[in-house]
Amino acid sequence: MIVFDVSRLITRAGQVTPTGIDRVELAYARRLIAGTAPVCFVRATRWGGWALLPQPVVERYVAGLAALWRDGASVRRRGRVGWAALRLRLARLGRRAFGVPAGAAADKPVYLLVSHHHLEKRRLIARLKRRRGMSFVCLIHDLIPIEFPEYARPGQDARHRRRIDTAVVLADAVIVPSRATGDALRPYIERVGARPRLLTAPFGVELPPLAATMPASLERPYFVCLGTIEARKNHLLLLNLWRDLVAQRGGETPALVLIGRRGWEVENTVDLLDRCPALRGIVSERSALSDSETARLVKNSRALLLPSFAEGFGFPLVEALALGVPVLASDIPVFREIGDDAPEYIDPLDGVAWRRAILDYAATPSPRREAQLQRLADWRPPRWDEHFAAVDGLIADLAMGPGRR
Repeated sequence: MIVFDVSRLITRAGQVTPTGIDRVELAYARRLIAGTAPVCFVRATRWGGWALLPQPVVERYVAGLAALWRDGASVRRRGRVGWAALRLRLARLGRRAFGVPAGAAADKPVYLLVSHHHLEKRRLIARLKRRRGMSFVCLIHDLIPIEFPEYARPGQDARHRRRIDTAVVLADAVIVPSRATGDALRPYIERVGARPRLLTAPFGVELPPLAATMPASLERPYFVCLGTIEARKNHLLLLNLWRDLVAQRGGETPALVLIGRRGWEVENTVDLLDRCPALRGIVSERSALSDSETARLVKNSRALLLPSFAEGFGFPLVEALALGVPVLASDIPVFREIGDDAPEYIDPLDGVAWRRAILDYAATPSPRREAQLQRLADWRPPRWDEHFAAVDGLIADLAMGPGRR
């Protein structure tokens, strides 16, 4: 029996576009619903306990959420009131404590948490393990708030340390999406002397259908930068480069499309977006796109630009490469691990190199861009079925218990 925690997922109703963690949670929920393994869905309550959620309601919610993020505005317009009602129902349902259904499975139940939601509440999870006799498997997406606290909201570094402490002390196994995240986590495991199993399983990519039309305003060649506008994504580098390009090239400057909502503590970036005359009509923001609309924009771009200082995985990178779109990416370990030899890697502080690459990729013809397209022919995207095969093996082993392995 898998006890899957959807506490965070049920707060995402009505969100315009999914984050990386949203995509992972949704993929797990859909896989568990469609699978044959016994599963129940739970949430943490505000009273410090746990509640069992009716599976038909969860299934309806998950299916609707998948359609919302795939198709976007049409679904939102049709179902705004229904989404609010369904989310409220999920939040109110299941106030009674849950137990493993009788006769569901003879194996040891496994509590599965694939977001960081309430992972800092060690006592809550410890009580669950002790009273229900469960194994605990969690997924750590990254350690960025600890490694780069300057890129996180104030206090997030201390909160994330509590999450990591819970994982290394209580988890029977920890899943990470990259070797880079595993390498960052390993010292914390060794420091406490605990030995949770560590499974590295890259996330898969599931491409949506392309939207039927392109925005009419994009008539010139353009580049795309995909991700929440926040300091660690390094949008400021691109905006300063584009201001310089406009000053030197005028109307021949390619366009830049920023896909993602505005985040926190990015005043300098927002000032450029809102108040820089040179960028008007050249740099645009798209913060409310469906996956299909995003895929269409990325597919028709000259390249995806990812000048990030830090990442835990890199969904935009793998999705762009899977679409056959060139990527100019920061030279950081996780991008090299996931992208292999396909993208071009540039130091996130080397503005001159970024400028040169952007101009080369904007040219027609572009030998440099064609060379990457040829490399893309040999690149193999990570697959969700491979991810879940590894996770299934881990959970099956834990469910057997130590005496039966």
